[in-house]
Amino acid sequence: MQWDKITDIILIASFGVLAVLGTLGLYQWITRKSIKKVDRSLLAMFIPLALLAVTYVFFDKVWVVNTRPNGSGEASFPSTHTMIVATIFFCAMLALPKYIKSKPLYITLDIIMAALIAVTSAGRVLSNMHWLTDVIAGLGFAAAFAAIYYFVARERKSSNE
Repeated sequence: MQWDKITDIILIASFGVLAVLGTLGLYQWITRKSIKKVDRSLLAMFIPLALLAVTYVFFDKVWVVNTRPNGSGEASFPSTHTMIVATIFFCAMLALPKYIKSKPLYITLDIIMAALIAVTSAGRVLSNMHWLTDVIAGLGFAAAFAAIYYFVARERKSSNE
């Protein structure tokens, strides 16, 4: 199997993780009868996803920094596979402890997601679809989006405590 196919499968898997979290949010909205009662960690997911979409459009349509090393002429910077996979998995890693009470299980899932991020990152370079700088930028954007997610999603302690 080719590296670009492997990274496509991982990208689809990351969308699967996102679908599970989205379904959980939808379930909470329906059962709690108010979007205001949906967990902050699920609602906050919209922020990194919106930033992801804006970043993709900007670098793919507005400002093409460089093109792919394979000569296709397509925009290359940042690696959107890497950026999407890492953003979704980083945010999922931050959300998991709230929903999975078994520490060994969520640590195992974190390790799997980290490995999939690493495989995607390496695979995009090995498949000659991206320059190393594209992948590093994708990871950088993902880390920034996940940091924003963390600060928005975290539970704040009330001043009465």
